Parts: sequence; structure tokens; C-alpha cells
Amino acid sequence: MIKNIVYLMFLSLFSNSLAYIITVDSHAEECFFDSAQAGSKLGLMFETIEGGFLDIDVRIVGPDGKIIYQGDRETNGKYTFAAYETGIYTYCFSNQMSTVTPKVVMFTMEISEAQQGTQGAPGEGDAGHTKLDDMIRELSGSLVGVKHEQEYMHIRDRIHREINESTNSKVVWWSIFEAVILVLMTVGQIYYLKRFFEVKRVV
Repeated sequence: MIKNIVYLMFLSLFSNSLAYIITVDSHAEECFFDSAQAGSKLGLMFETIEGGFLDIDVRIVGPDGKIIYQGDRETNGKYTFAAYETGIYTYCFSNQMSTVTPKVVMFTMEISEAQQGTQGAPGEGDAGHTKLDDMIRELSGSLVGVKHEQEYMHIRDRIHREINESTNSKVVWWSIFEAVILVLMTVGQIYYLKRFFEVKRVV
């Protein structure tokens, strides 16, 4: 059973993207589904942020069951493709290789609408208008992609910063513990040597 936490939701006129953080238990596989029209641009970005060697198996499957992308033991990745037919596309994260350790995965799914021209035989003005619309649509999608990339990197930087701070805190406490143990051992050895060379007099 996964624990899904909706982390971010980006909405735009021409492009939608969703970001999630999930936990994939050992010997488990979690799949997510996205409906897309033929010609739409789909994207998947993911990163394993906790658990084991920070690796996960990834698979993208098309509406007809065809495997579009498959990666084994990947830490992070980015994959973009065009929907070749209308239907439901499946994104799966598998932790079958792990016997004990669950994996925490952050991933985002992005969909850009397919470009559509005008119906029939347009005139010169309509053709120019359609071309301008396509350029605006493409520019809008690129801007959303840049914004999405920046937000993704911001989240990634915050996660790694928290991991570093946690690790540094553990190192500090471990150093303090070692210092205390060293002082106690030193005091104990001094006391033992003092007792060892102490001359007892019998009255």
C-alpha cells in the first residue's frame, strides 16, 4: 500500500504537470495512469530520494501495452515522448529487487496538448494566424517547461539540503558521543593505574 503525498500541482493553459512523492514498499510496484490525445507531448521526471542504494525500476507503457521506456535500478531520470495514439499511458515504479527496504520516489508527469490546425482549406490570412497560434502555443509550452524544471530543481535542492543537515547533525552528535567515551576511558585508565601502583600498608 503506497502513501501518496501530493507535493505540487502546476496548471497552465497549454500544459499540465503534477508532482508527487510516493513510497514504494519492498517487493512492490506502483503504477500511475494518464490519459492523453494522440500527438500530445508527455514527460516524466523522477528521482529516488530515500531508501537503500537510491535506485528504482521504471517502466512507461502505452495504451496498446507497448513498452515505451524501461530502466533498471535508476536513481533519477527525465524522459519525454509524443503520444502515438489516444488512450491511457501507464507509469510504473517497481521495487521488486529490494527484499526489505522501501523506496521514496519523487516524480512529475507533464502533458502538453497536441497542436491542432484549422479545418478545411484556410486562406493566406488563416494560415498565418494558425502558424502564429502554433508558435505561441509552442512558446507557452517551453516557458511552462522551464518553470517546471526550476520548481523541480528547487524541490530537489531542498530535499538534498535536508538530507545534508540531517547527516551533519548525526555526525556532530556522534563526535560528541566519541569525545565523552574517550574522556571516560581516560579517567578510567588513570584511576586504574593509580590503584595499581598504590602501596597498601598493613597496620
